[in-house]
Amino acid sequence: MNFDFTPEQDAFRDVVRSFAHAEIAPHVADWDRQAAFPTRVVEQMGALGLFGLLVPEPLGGSGADFTTFCIAVEELAAVDSSIAITLSAGVGLGIGPILSFGSDEQRRRWLPDLAAGRALAAFGLTEPGCGSDAAALRTTATRDGDEWILDGSKEFITNAGTPLTSVVTVAARTDAGISAFLVPAGTPGFVVGPSYRKMGWRASDTHPLAFDGCRIPIDNLLGEPGRGFQQFLTILDGGRVTIAAIALGLARACLDACVAYANERTAFGGPISRFQGIGFPIADIAVGIESARLLTYRAAWLKDQGRPFSHEAAIAKLQATEAAVNAGRTATQVFGGSGFMEESDVNRYYRDSKILELGEGTSEIQRLVIARGLGLVTST
Repeated sequence: MNFDFTPEQDAFRDVVRSFAHAEIAPHVADWDRQAAFPTRVVEQMGALGLFGLLVPEPLGGSGADFTTFCIAVEELAAVDSSIAITLSAGVGLGIGPILSFGSDEQRRRWLPDLAAGRALAAFGLTEPGCGSDAAALRTTATRDGDEWILDGSKEFITNAGTPLTSVVTVAARTDAGISAFLVPAGTPGFVVGPSYRKMGWRASDTHPLAFDGCRIPIDNLLGEPGRGFQQFLTILDGGRVTIAAIALGLARACLDACVAYANERTAFGGPISRFQGIGFPIADIAVGIESARLLTYRAAWLKDQGRPFSHEAAIAKLQATEAAVNAGRTATQVFGGSGFMEESDVNRYYRDSKILELGEGTSEIQRLVIARGLGLVTST
């Protein structure tokens, strides 16, 4: 049993870590305060090859494995979760459906620019009134000759309104069942609403979407008609692992901040790290990180092996995200009043952590998936 990354993966981790500290870390506070989407850095990430990691070489990517992709996401999240989710969603939710279910023509049209970071794609599933109950979506797609007409709305869609956004994969109800469609940005009848004001992930782009008589060519159907819901569930399994990787990176940042601060901050005649009331909660962060790391990369390894990993993905996301929220809360407590100030890094970590328990399946949904995987009879 080998828990080590390959030498190539270790070298890649160093490259991403150096990039994150040089190009992202100096600007994070400003992006967070201004709720600004950092287009230039996203383009730099594309030039570095991060968006093309999972895309085959003939389509402009590098054909790396999923574990390597999780390494990149973790390293970005150790500096800023907003940037990490931009990559995670851009690849897993944006590129993923086209790569996995698109026709050869659709792949050739969209993937080269997406892999290069010259464009971003989004994933339109969540709707007002049916978040966790995704099968109850109400957006419709009606066949009209050689076109589909989309009507409905989506909410909380990442990467949907950036200057780089080129296409959104949209789930809609058809006569055959839920199907998936590629809707190019700027299509008449496709309206991107104002960006949300969020507690965390402020430098991540998130918008509601509306479709009002939005006409797209018949060839924009993605995959088989009526198979959209199953396609989205497949994509979400991988997304849960990358959310776990974001949580792992965020928790690492909390741990590093706590250790440094506890050894520097003095009270009652010495560093506060000597008090068990400080040291023990920090130790608990470390335990959460180690368990999250093992679970996250175990799930990633299973995916790379082509083995079932839905159960493991749910376990990894549940454990890692709850460990991240605990790490953010503990870090804020260790820093005391300064941690409550919005300009502190740990304040941002704490704010950014909560969404991890909500996005791509809440903690409650993960527990439901895990229970079903154990063979338990559930109520739904």
